Amino acid sequence: MSDSQMNEQAEAHIAVFQETAIRRIWHQNRWWFSVIDVVGALSGTANENRYWSDLKRKIANEAGSAQPYEKIVRLKLAAPDGKQRNTDCADTETLLRIIQSIPSPRAEPFKRWLAKVGYERIQEIENPELASARARSLYEAKGYPKAWIEKRLRSIAIRGELTDEWKQRGVEEGREYAILTAEIARATFGLTPGAHKNLTGLSDRKTGENLRDHMTDLELIFSMLGEASTTEIARRRDAQGFPENRESARAGGTIAGDARKALEAKSGKPVVSTENYLSLSGQSSAEFSRASFIETQTEALTVGQPAKKSVTRKRVVAKVDAAIADMLGQSATSKKKGKRKE
Repeated sequence: MSDSQMNEQAEAHIAVFQETAIRRIWHQNRWWFSVIDVVGALSGTANENRYWSDLKRKIANEAGSAQPYEKIVRLKLAAPDGKQRNTDCADTETLLRIIQSIPSPRAEPFKRWLAKVGYERIQEIENPELASARARSLYEAKGYPKAWIEKRLRSIAIRGELTDEWKQRGVEEGREYAILTAEIARATFGLTPGAHKNLTGLSDRKTGENLRDHMTDLELIFSMLGEASTTEIARRRDAQGFPENRESARAGGTIAGDARKALEAKSGKPVVSTENYLSLSGQSSAEFSRASFIETQTEALTVGQPAKKSVTRKRVVAKVDAAIADMLGQSATSKKKGKRKE
């Protein structure tokens, strides 16, 4: 099962509280926030990891149990070095419990900020155009061509329509969604999403590398055709449950696959490309992710203040590079200790 298939169901974002970036991800129909980021924002400590570690022990001792840590979920979020790393995350309810244990004048403003963030998500659900506008801004910040962005946003909408249809027809989220997605992709492109990622030089194990964010315009078009066809066929056949929807997925993917083969026969060129937006930009995955992280944070910190972008970007770059240097230093120290033990 490809992680990229699962990621299509989740949206990762950066929110800003009083000029501090808070990483968050939409998971299981609610926001989950990076606990480390929140701890840093409220405590003002220079060592968020140590503070969080000490705070966990303190709350556990006071509560006489592991609560609220049973409700802490480790999810992959972008780290300062651009890599996706497992991070302690908490939903709003758990986060409010944690905040009570942090003596900070920012606590009350942060609670109000949490409520606002939740309201913004409700707005996006009720008005999809807001979510689309925010996604467009993110892709623009990453440097994607505008024509490609429009296709990508359309592909997200078509994907959403398909998964809504699956949900109504008794298909279970997670594993069954991933299998059906693979069936469409196999019939459309002649290979699974995992094999497609490997072909383009992306790692099938890295959740931060979403295959569709590295597809060419044509690949996006045929992907949309396969999924839109699947949705229509499922409706016409009134497919119910996983087995029937699997047949619809194969049929929908076959329509897109036949169209792809027809184009390849006429053009003499394969539709499936070995290129990705990492190689096109001339950057490594880490470099591209670092640049994207910097741009996203800069945009978030200067909303409505375009004149401050240049200064803010420099400040963000300095912090990110310092964090990377610190991590590399810790890694080197760990390796030396490991050699001594040997």
